[in-house]
Amino acid sequence: MEQNQERDRELMAVLKQRIKEQLDLSSYTSDEQLKELIEEVLFSVSSEHDWTSRDIKDWVLRLFHSYRGLDVLQPLMEDPAITEIMVNGYKDIFIERQGIITRHPDQFESEEKLEDIIQTIVAKVNRIVNQGTPIVDARLPDGSRVHVVLPPASLSGPSMTIRKFPGKPLQMDDLIRKGSLTHEAAELLQSLVESGYNIFIGGGTGSGKTTFLGALAASIPAEERIITIEDSAEQQIRNIPNLVSLETRNANTEGRGEIPIRDLIRASLRMRPNRIIVGEVRGAEALDMLQAMNTGHDGSLSTGHANSAADMLSRLETMVLSGASLPVEVIRKQISSAIDIMIHLSRIRDSTRKVTEIHEMIGIIDGEIMLNPLFFFKEMGETEDRKVIGQLEYTGNPLVNDHKLQMAGKRMPEWFNQTRRDAICT
Repeated sequence: MEQNQERDRELMAVLKQRIKEQLDLSSYTSDEQLKELIEEVLFSVSSEHDWTSRDIKDWVLRLFHSYRGLDVLQPLMEDPAITEIMVNGYKDIFIERQGIITRHPDQFESEEKLEDIIQTIVAKVNRIVNQGTPIVDARLPDGSRVHVVLPPASLSGPSMTIRKFPGKPLQMDDLIRKGSLTHEAAELLQSLVESGYNIFIGGGTGSGKTTFLGALAASIPAEERIITIEDSAEQQIRNIPNLVSLETRNANTEGRGEIPIRDLIRASLRMRPNRIIVGEVRGAEALDMLQAMNTGHDGSLSTGHANSAADMLSRLETMVLSGASLPVEVIRKQISSAIDIMIHLSRIRDSTRKVTEIHEMIGIIDGEIMLNPLFFFKEMGETEDRKVIGQLEYTGNPLVNDHKLQMAGKRMPEWFNQTRRDAICT
């Protein structure tokens, strides 16, 4: 296997050299012209190899991708089953398919080729990455998220992680079919989004926060004006005509021109939004997000990294403290008055993504933020192939603060009311 891969790499180098010798570098070569040239070169050497027509077609695509695509990553990007691509230096590529991470047999021809691909990606979104600024977030035209770390920060050479997103954004029905949450929980959340409840989504890396945020946003009434704020624009909100997407910017080589999330949140307040969607809060911008939610922008959404809903509250406190010298009591009051609903997502041990907690924020008691648990994921065992059996179950607790539902002219779903009546009768 390794001998075949090494032979293919040597052949690739020879073929690229022949193509380079015939390319007219003084004029632009279109994609069709380049493919024709590649085919000519391949046919000229085909007698030296026992190639089928399928082999030739594969080599055409492989060579073309090395010039105009993402080289060895292009077939991986086109495979809808692959959700994540991890490049640990030019020799090591790993992929995630259906929650399972495996090593990809191919590799870049050199570290320089990997660096060229990285520079091509970041240049298309006006980002800069170099030894002076070795870490950058970017995105591909299809919305995939790209995170790059270069030496000296990365000791294994240029590293790149690509988080792919489906061409069609997942809707609540899709998540229900995947078992991420129940129909009842989805119905309640959709009513809360429509009614203008401020919702915060927490979860670990790769738990599906961005995807779930997009599914929730699909319930926002189409007549509203929405501002999205992200490090790299990823949200694919297609049901809102009056939508403005804002994206942060890193400083240039002179240390100027940086546009952080905090500045974008403040700018968005002057753009007459009905709701503000902050893709993810990681630091001091948490205070600006909370203040935006507290100043009439009902129905705003955001996400953050945490291990549980309770842990997310602690992390929010820490984030606010990193940018403002405020008493903890004041910060907790800001959080409890800004956020109505806390949702937690988890990637459980069988690699599936689940909504594991839904809480209502009900205020402060004895100096502590109080949560009203509405749903918890209940595990009920495993299948023979170690798939977790379980589902999100309603706790039976009522929604304490239903005034936004009433103001929106909506009611709690009938199953919710029936469950409450059954609980009272027993």
